[in-house]
Amino acid sequence: MGEMGLTDKQTEKLEELNLRYTNAILGKAKPLTDNMDAEMKAMIVKRDNAQLPQTCKSYLQEWIKEQVYNEQKQIKSKYLTKGIEVENAAIDYYSEINDLGFLVPSDVFFTSEFIQGTPDLIVGDTVYDFKSSWDCFTFPLFETEIDKGYWSQLQGYMFLTERKKARLVYTLQNTPEELVFDTFTDYTDIDSKFRIKEFAFNYDKEFIKSVEDRVKLCRVYIADLITKL
Repeated sequence: MGEMGLTDKQTEKLEELNLRYTNAILGKAKPLTDNMDAEMKAMIVKRDNAQLPQTCKSYLQEWIKEQVYNEQKQIKSKYLTKGIEVENAAIDYYSEINDLGFLVPSDVFFTSEFIQGTPDLIVGDTVYDFKSSWDCFTFPLFETEIDKGYWSQLQGYMFLTERKKARLVYTLQNTPEELVFDTFTDYTDIDSKFRIKEFAFNYDKEFIKSVEDRVKLCRVYIADLITKL
């Protein structure tokens, strides 16, 4: 039995119809025939009761709006702005402390049928993602477990770059003065053991398979939602 309560053959057919239907909505393919449309709807109804989390559904609804209105939702915050502005400084600091020499941040956008993204850094067999904490109170000094979302993100990067190792690196950098509205704190002279926190882990093939299955379910949800517009 395939996913969503369908046979493997039905699952494959549903994916085919879903892809053509979505592309037709976006003007990239011919519309489904009446028979195809009826077949797709019947298989959607037949799928099992597996449900996507509400947060995922909300994200997919926003994605559809971005495609329909040709406008990308803007997300702005001082925390995000700091992360972008000090990313190179964070990589340079990490490299200096670990004697890694000159490191060039990655700017390659990797993509596959199910996953896409750009890791911050690739060194040998390892991909890196850097997070710059806003201040010492948001720096994960005592954390012992990796954030699940960041872990998942780096699993995707390992898959895309064919690496087997990953490191999530938090650094505590000075916040650019133009972003500080109260007292400026200088962390320059703080020992590096209090300014760098990293988590190392390996590639999880089974997780990537689960991502592929989830993406397929998302595509069916998108097609189902669009038919109701």
